[in-house]
Amino acid sequence: MKFMLLYKLHTEKRHDALKGFAEMSPDDDKKDMGEQIKLIGRWHDIAHSKGVAIFESDSAEAISNWALNWNGVLDLEISPVLDDAETRTLGKKRSA
Repeated sequence: MKFMLLYKLHTEKRHDALKGFAEMSPDDDKKDMGEQIKLIGRWHDIAHSKGVAIFESDSAEAISNWALNWNGVLDLEISPVLDDAETRTLGKKRSA
């Protein structure tokens, strides 16, 4: 399953959060997410202290656990999402 994560940094924590994230290596990032989460992509709007990430996981618990690592410095919204092919398949099933 794919999940979309929207985040907004807490205004008073944005510099600390950016510093902490900048100091993470790719290995640190993987450890932070855990074995059950695959990062598809992440984009940051630094000027507005917000961003979006797409993850893949079979475990909502793993996604929630990862979110708890960061909710002290940012607000998160997590939603399950479908890619184009999955959406088209669903649309075809519903129109049949």
